[in-house]
Amino acid sequence: MLLPNSRTEPDGSAVVRVLSYNIRSLQDDFEALARVIRACAPDLVLLQEAPRFFRWRKKLARLAAATDLVVLTGGATAAGPAVLCSLRATVERTEDVLLPLTPGQHRRGLATGVVRFGGARLGVLACHLSLVAAERHDQSGMLLDRLAGMGVEHAIAGGDINEGPEGAAFRRLADALQDGYATAPWGGEHTWSATEPHRRIDAIFATSGIEVLGCGVPLDQPGVTEADLRAATDHRPVLAALKIPATA
Repeated sequence: MLLPNSRTEPDGSAVVRVLSYNIRSLQDDFEALARVIRACAPDLVLLQEAPRFFRWRKKLARLAAATDLVVLTGGATAAGPAVLCSLRATVERTEDVLLPLTPGQHRRGLATGVVRFGGARLGVLACHLSLVAAERHDQSGMLLDRLAGMGVEHAIAGGDINEGPEGAAFRRLADALQDGYATAPWGGEHTWSATEPHRRIDAIFATSGIEVLGCGVPLDQPGVTEADLRAATDHRPVLAALKIPATA
């Protein structure tokens, strides 16, 4: 079964395709990565480990151009998370947020924005949570606080959670939001690692008013090959089709 294509309904609601993907700072096969993203035909791409050092803006812009998208926000200014979008999106605002730094750990951040598709208004957040369980749990709470403070009725968050659904941070997010794969499983489940997938540590979450039409690793998406999934980066992506109600 294929996910529905992007579209705007007569009532102003919108079907939006969202891809979450840890791209390991473009250290792997760039062309394979671009082919996977293009084949998924996303309206929004929530990236983790986007380029954030020397000429990071140029590198991120190159990926956007290769996938027929534009850079919405993030990169070094969010300590790694970034958001790409299609020209279908009307951008209302963006904000990159750096989370508190724990000594000895990597800086973490959130790439956020508010966009419109037709009559649907959507908050968007890309994240990459800590490798340390306690810090990861704290960051999940900060993520939920940020979503709640965006001033939108409908919002999504996606990224590398660095733990599976059994973890405390993942459970905290899934208790407050819809876990896309658990709500409407589609495609494959496991995202780590790309070559030997055995854990689901990447996810897309949505607020309660959003209808999840399908969510999972795009194993059967036309144009996505096993060879490209293995070569593109060390994670597998998560693709979701979401129906966003029109804003009242």
